Amino acid sequence: MSDPDFRFKPVDLPAHAEKLRQEVRAFVKESLASGLFKVDGRGWARHDRKVSLEIGRRGWIGMTWPKAYGGHERTALERYVVTEELLAQGVPMRAHWSADRQNGPLLLEFGTEWQKQTFLPKFAAGEEGCAIGLSEPDSGSDLAGIRTKAVKVEGGWKVNGRKVWTSNVHNVSYMTLLLRTDSADTAQGRHGGMTRFLVDMAWKGITVRPILQMTGEHDFNEVTFDDVFMPDSMVVGEVNGAWKQLGRELAHERSAPDRWTAVLPLLKMTIDRLGGTHDRPVGSHDRPVGSHDRPVGEGPDRMARQSIGRMAAHLWTLRNMSLSVFGMLERGENPVIEASLVKDLGTHYEQEIPHAARALLPEALRAQWPADDEFHAALHFHLLAAPSITIRGGTREILRNAIARGLGLR
Repeated sequence: MSDPDFRFKPVDLPAHAEKLRQEVRAFVKESLASGLFKVDGRGWARHDRKVSLEIGRRGWIGMTWPKAYGGHERTALERYVVTEELLAQGVPMRAHWSADRQNGPLLLEFGTEWQKQTFLPKFAAGEEGCAIGLSEPDSGSDLAGIRTKAVKVEGGWKVNGRKVWTSNVHNVSYMTLLLRTDSADTAQGRHGGMTRFLVDMAWKGITVRPILQMTGEHDFNEVTFDDVFMPDSMVVGEVNGAWKQLGRELAHERSAPDRWTAVLPLLKMTIDRLGGTHDRPVGSHDRPVGSHDRPVGEGPDRMARQSIGRMAAHLWTLRNMSLSVFGMLERGENPVIEASLVKDLGTHYEQEIPHAARALLPEALRAQWPADDEFHAALHFHLLAAPSITIRGGTREILRNAIARGLGLR
């Protein structure tokens, strides 16, 4: 067996990337001062349409798309700098994130001209969002096992079935939907007979039910389709040809920096508190300096410094791996193995940070801080959210199977 072509080539950002990064930082500073949004310990994964509209106005959605479709014809690496900075600063991105990261590139590569002209400008402007309907009961990350079916009728398709864990679909107008349109064919096996559709969530027969998480948040949903008519004009790509679309689409999803940047506000808070430099709890302005911290100047002990150093090293490694994948996408490559590795490692990192924060700042110390201190809220949220992290975007088992197949190990 020959060695697989598998590597993470270093990528140099363009010379003007730092200027672009400073523009984003200035926007964040101005937006915080004006009250457009607030920094929240939950990170970027919050739905705020007015923020998305402002980001769209600045040309930071659909950055790589053709101008004819509302895009800005900038490079994938320029997009990486902008999104990395917005995500790391905890700017609410949920309202447009899936449309920008995944659904837009899907339509650009496989959509009809009418679909591109009709939907992409809305996405690029931040006016509309688009969810992703993949997982189903009894199949989960095994997308080849889906059973929600589209049957051909005059002028379109009639759809019946159910999707679960569909994130943010209750807040957006559209969804891309993976459906079974035929039995598995002999050429592709169980990977055949599937088609992607672009769905208007206002269509008759679609019911959205919330799936509340342990955090108390409503992000996941169950979506039921009862005799929903979908016109032929909403088929994305070839009928029964969806499987070949998924690999490239999931490379966009699984390599993006959102996989670990949601926990960066909590990591920053943890380092801040350990260093004794956080003057006041967030939201409080009447307590004396250092009143809820370790003594000022004490700083973290040696074990804490080692833990922080390890987390920082892992963060920098993930960042460079993700950047390398974006370089491959820029060159038109299809880095399925590399993207799966980034997602697997990134979700492990995202699960690790809240547990490390709890260990580094024990209950006895946290008890000295007021009950409404933002660190408490952030830590509580991420501890409860952690179990779901390695399920979203493909379970760890599915990812590792894809990696093993790509490496010729199974």
